[in-house]
Amino acid sequence: MQKETSIPRIVITGIGVVSPVGNDTNTFWNNLVAGTSGITGITRFDTTDITSKVGGEIKDFDPTLYMDPREAKRNDRFVQFALAAAKQAFEDANLKVGDVPPDRLGVIIGSGIGGIGSIEEQSFNLFSKGPRRVSPFMITQIITNMAAGVVGIELQARSVNFCVVSACASSSHSLGESLLHMRNGKADVMIAGGSEASVIRLGYAGFCSMKAMSTHFNDTPARASRPFDAQRDGFVMGEGAGILVLETLEHAKARNAKIYAEFVGYGASCDAYHVTAPDSEGRGLKLCLERALDDAQITPESVDYINAHGTSTPYNDKFETLAIKMTFGDHARKLAVSSTKSMTGHLLGAAGGIEAAATVLAIKNSVLPPTINLETPDPECDLDYVPNVARPREVNIALSNSLGFGGHNAVLVFKKFAE
Repeated sequence: MQKETSIPRIVITGIGVVSPVGNDTNTFWNNLVAGTSGITGITRFDTTDITSKVGGEIKDFDPTLYMDPREAKRNDRFVQFALAAAKQAFEDANLKVGDVPPDRLGVIIGSGIGGIGSIEEQSFNLFSKGPRRVSPFMITQIITNMAAGVVGIELQARSVNFCVVSACASSSHSLGESLLHMRNGKADVMIAGGSEASVIRLGYAGFCSMKAMSTHFNDTPARASRPFDAQRDGFVMGEGAGILVLETLEHAKARNAKIYAEFVGYGASCDAYHVTAPDSEGRGLKLCLERALDDAQITPESVDYINAHGTSTPYNDKFETLAIKMTFGDHARKLAVSSTKSMTGHLLGAAGGIEAAATVLAIKNSVLPPTINLETPDPECDLDYVPNVARPREVNIALSNSLGFGGHNAVLVFKKFAE
């Protein structure tokens, strides 16, 4: 006779962030609430012949605070960011290595591009100095699963461990898949989110050739990322990592852990439309939103806030707005929507991780982070985007949207925790 099992409730007990507006969670959140932009002129490489000259660079990051100096040299920057954020989140959850049985601790960390910095560096070595000058660590530096692998080694996590690669939806898919694995009883604690380090010359050259990045605000970097504004002209790239600790409620209560919010729903879909452009009718994201609401067993009218994908590109912001209006109907005018990319820039595969963190913190602190640089109304973007100034508001249920090249969509649903 098959044993009856109940689906465990999953809660968030730890948050770790490395971002353009702060290399720890408190600094990150305080700057978001203050409406502080982390977008500056690029300093890491020469932009003389690059059309977009602004970005969300990580400032004052020291990887040796989180890993041995020799290991830091052997790992790409995206792995360094991931380990830093994971260790922050683990400590924030008041966990130490060994507190969770290794076979009950898992890791899923996404990245859209992985070690592109190492690809650039080692390609230069190959073509200018020959194959003998290519690093023996190159392969482990560039493969996208290495962030999850290194975190698993460092924190002794032997359960589910892999990487999701779905472009700018990678982090949100990583969090959503972690939720499913925990519901299926594969782990008591999961470390999940994403990391990216694409603010390099090669990354900029590629995206600028696509004409996807902002070029109109090179002289005023803090104004460049402007989701939903009529003057938006492309996204601004950022870098960093956002990692959450997910825990079964039973496990969290047994150790008297603090709880930020409950993770109640996940939706995933594909536009099946175009490799870079979102579906002009919003069908893929609408389906994803509906699946997330259904998974969370909530009505559209119960949603208070959406942390939008909000990339500051002409197409995304218009069609994301359309999908929200189709999904929520009249309620779309009553809920609040904001894009924290206006301050952090677009962290590509790490975007969903830091935006999930912002969404959970909005619930915990009853404050909605703003969409800064929203100065000129766009008739096709006509929702409440919390313009320019943070807003105190009780948030019971919030969503985080992520969309990726290839038509990938992911929506996460978080809820204020109640016994």
